[in-house]
Amino acid sequence: MKKFIANVKRYKSYMIYSAKATLKGEVAGSRLNWLWWILDPFLFMLVYTFMALVVFGKGEPYFPVFVFIGLNMYDFFNRTVTRSVRAIKRNKGVISKVYLPKYVLVLTTMLVNGFKMLVAFALVVLMIPIYRVPLTWHVIELIPVFITLLLFTFGCSCIVMNIGVFFSDLANVITVLLRLVFYMSGIFYNILNRVPAPYDNVLLTVNPMALLIQSARNCVLYQTNPYYGLLGAWFAISVVLCIVGVRMIQKYENSYVKVI
Repeated sequence: MKKFIANVKRYKSYMIYSAKATLKGEVAGSRLNWLWWILDPFLFMLVYTFMALVVFGKGEPYFPVFVFIGLNMYDFFNRTVTRSVRAIKRNKGVISKVYLPKYVLVLTTMLVNGFKMLVAFALVVLMIPIYRVPLTWHVIELIPVFITLLLFTFGCSCIVMNIGVFFSDLANVITVLLRLVFYMSGIFYNILNRVPAPYDNVLLTVNPMALLIQSARNCVLYQTNPYYGLLGAWFAISVVLCIVGVRMIQKYENSYVKVI
């Protein structure tokens, strides 16, 4: 843990510089620039809102905000894990010349996607008064929800990055699994209302993204607490995943150059 913290401090400037370069590179040549970070989830929100309200005739209170919260949180997790699978091979030009703790690549990816998520959530702030969502002190309880999201994402990303070096087909497997997680996370439907008991509670228990998204909605839309019992359990699991992921990288990172 001390080595991990020391390396994060040592390579902090690199992570910030790399994240800024990635963000600038993504909007280079685009007239809308950073607005795409809002437009992308916003357009998907409109599609899901149309499908739910018009095609299926079902929805939830404050449905656009409901979808936007879930979509932004899932996109952060999905994009970080997906890019982490091939992070070593994508950065082989750098890591083959200089030493760089490989989990720094994951942290850099999280900085990029975390910034995008914050920009997109700015739209949520604008949508709250438009849809007259009553705000209470429960919004503060988003803090443990997002801390758990960050830890879970980092742990999963470190593990898949390490395995992805040795098994190139893992990227395809992860794509399929993340698509399954998407449909099981209640992005455009309320698990508690649409999934029959007792499977709704089972889904919240075994799927951390469903739990985190539903907990965030509780804080913002329903003026209630997150599911602290399950949240605490997944916080502990996420810490274990982080430790396992970092140790896996530290154990095998000297072999990465040989493999790639």
